[in-house]
Amino acid sequence: MNDLIPPLPQATSPIRQSKPAKGFFPPEIVRAISFYIISICIFASVIVCILAIWDFAKKDSLWRLVASFLVVAGGTALFALVNGTFGEDRKS
Repeated sequence: MNDLIPPLPQATSPIRQSKPAKGFFPPEIVRAISFYIISICIFASVIVCILAIWDFAKKDSLWRLVASFLVVAGGTALFALVNGTFGEDRKS
């Protein structure tokens, strides 16, 4: 009997195919900047909500700031989507 384990065949991942990156601006940079801007907006919204709960901020300013952060985060996400959709193909 042979005690050697037969080698497993090399499988290719169907999830991640290497296709060229697409974007007017470099997609990696746009994604990173979008992530940080959206994260800052979420963090700032949480801080403002906590301040409003403890009556350190007015309720009116709470809703204005949260709405502003949502608009900035939504605009950033939309920019990243448009950059990836309408940009030219790039070689990664």
